[in-house]
Amino acid sequence: MREIPGRRRRLRRTEEGARLDAALTCATAWQWPVLPGVGTVQAGPDGGSGDLGCACPEPDCAVPGAHPLDPGLLAATTDERMVRWWWTQRPTAPVLLATGGRAPCAVSLPAEAGAAALSVLDALGMRLGPVVATPTRWSLLVAPYTLERLGELLYAKDWVPSSLRFHGEGGYLVLPPSRTNPGRVRWERPPASPGTAAAGPVLRSRTNDVAPAAPWLPDVEAVLDALVEASTGAPGGGSRLAY
Repeated sequence: MREIPGRRRRLRRTEEGARLDAALTCATAWQWPVLPGVGTVQAGPDGGSGDLGCACPEPDCAVPGAHPLDPGLLAATTDERMVRWWWTQRPTAPVLLATGGRAPCAVSLPAEAGAAALSVLDALGMRLGPVVATPTRWSLLVAPYTLERLGELLYAKDWVPSSLRFHGEGGYLVLPPSRTNPGRVRWERPPASPGTAAAGPVLRSRTNDVAPAAPWLPDVEAVLDALVEASTGAPGGGSRLAY
């Protein structure tokens, strides 16, 4: 079916507005510091390839489109005017959360393993916070932790899956509704206010609506224990949580 150009432009404007709304929700309603990601460009000679490459100068970028460049990570802010200016200038930029400090941290793992682990966690009755999904990795948002505390938790374990990655102080995470080289970033488990079930994404309008409360976040120790338990209890040991 032939795509109608006007419809494509309207869809693009809708997606761009959703990124600004998401950035404003994180920064002003939830007090999560954000900044724009570098974004992607069409790869190949003269942009002729359908693949998306990173807009940064590195030809072999390890995380195309999904990292800070200009501004750098230290510029992450909760200031509404700055956030509006950034996404007005770059409406297609991914939304990056600067993790750690007073902001959420995260634990991520490969997408297939993430889906399996969430099924196990649900069966265990584990209450989870927001879960971010990309085509390649799933990330469980958790309450802020220090690197010292994380080190103590990992040291106490007999074994930790090598596929786990930890996004803490000095790190970042791409949030929905961004798009990077692997594809669309979405909520597998949408954010929910404290004491409520996650029924859908909570995004602030660009009007003076009442701001939603920040999403509830589990403690990293509970999530880590459950992930390790899920991996050791899976057939084949930890293979289900390996790359």
